Amino acid sequence: MGGKLDDYRAVAPRGSVDFMLRIAERLRGRRIVQVSVSRYGGAADEILNRIVPILNDLGIEAAWEVMLGSAEFEAIVTAVSKGLAGVEQVVTEGMLARLHATCAENARRLPLDADLVIVHDAATLLLVEGRPPAGHWLWRYHGDLSSPQPQLWNALRPFADKYDAAVFSAAKFAAPLSTRRFVIAPSIDPLSERNREMPRGEQSRHLERLGVRMDKPILLQVGPFERLQDPLGVVNAYRLVKKHHDVRLVLAGSPPGPGGVLAETQEAASQDPDVTVLVLPPDPQTELNALERAATIVLQKPLFTDFGADVATAMWKGKPVVGSLAGGIPSQIVSKVTGYTVETVEGAAFRVRHLLSNPELIGRMGAAGREHVRRNFLITRHLGDYLALLAHLTG
Repeated sequence: MGGKLDDYRAVAPRGSVDFMLRIAERLRGRRIVQVSVSRYGGAADEILNRIVPILNDLGIEAAWEVMLGSAEFEAIVTAVSKGLAGVEQVVTEGMLARLHATCAENARRLPLDADLVIVHDAATLLLVEGRPPAGHWLWRYHGDLSSPQPQLWNALRPFADKYDAAVFSAAKFAAPLSTRRFVIAPSIDPLSERNREMPRGEQSRHLERLGVRMDKPILLQVGPFERLQDPLGVVNAYRLVKKHHDVRLVLAGSPPGPGGVLAETQEAASQDPDVTVLVLPPDPQTELNALERAATIVLQKPLFTDFGADVATAMWKGKPVVGSLAGGIPSQIVSKVTGYTVETVEGAAFRVRHLLSNPELIGRMGAAGREHVRRNFLITRHLGDYLALLAHLTG
């Protein structure tokens, strides 16, 4: 998806586009290379798709390179990523050697001569071994690195320290490092398929196709059918709300991996015609747009998550969000202003009931949430942060 910065003038805060044009003037002709493990599926990829064309439009030479590796390499990356997130994994010396070798091959293959090289997440960390003498290198870690598996982190930390700086999504996600650390929050793209304005008629057509009726207020949670997303906890919160308000619950998510809770969620919903469990198609951006616009209140109650930008996409559509304290959710919700953060099923039900009993509060919190996202979580702010950091690092 190509993008031009001017397209954002209508939605971004006043002056932010001109601010970026001024910084970009100082950086014109510089070269930035971003490296990730794939072009699809991750939070990084969605935004890189947008940021790289805008940087080029600003006269900064930007490229996006992708690591190549075997299926074995992909399995190792999955294990390492889980281990860094604190989930107990077996990562052997042999697996780390394979990671090392794959990064070394890619460092030789990829054009990494640039003023700034930004490598994303665990898979690309060891590329730094093959860095050319010139240029600045930045490690961008998108997950929570506050409590990694100690043995694994001890093996990888020396590589992180070889970067000129590391960037995390939230201060509480950062690990201790001897290199400089920065916080750049993720963002959403207001012009993307998931967040663009959608006419009522189009919205209704998508909902009809998905089998979601709009005759009652809708509570919505978006997220994979995994235990850590806690869809069963959301069903229990809905049941407590249902004693007082006639509402529908929609749980929408991608098909789960092994050990998912889709069957249990469907079983819990099967007794109640007002609960809809939607397994979304691949790349369901249009469907999510329609669902978030149709919702009255959005729930986002995972037990563990990274930044959790689904909160910002819901607030951008003017919806109050009732969320857990996991990951980056509390740094997006301003409690009692744009929604509520809760710790329990009962707490979630209490806040949803309070909102349903005070419809004017739903509108007020929704409007405050949209403005909060406009100021803090749009791609224009994200891009401004990167440009400012680039200017800072390259003097």
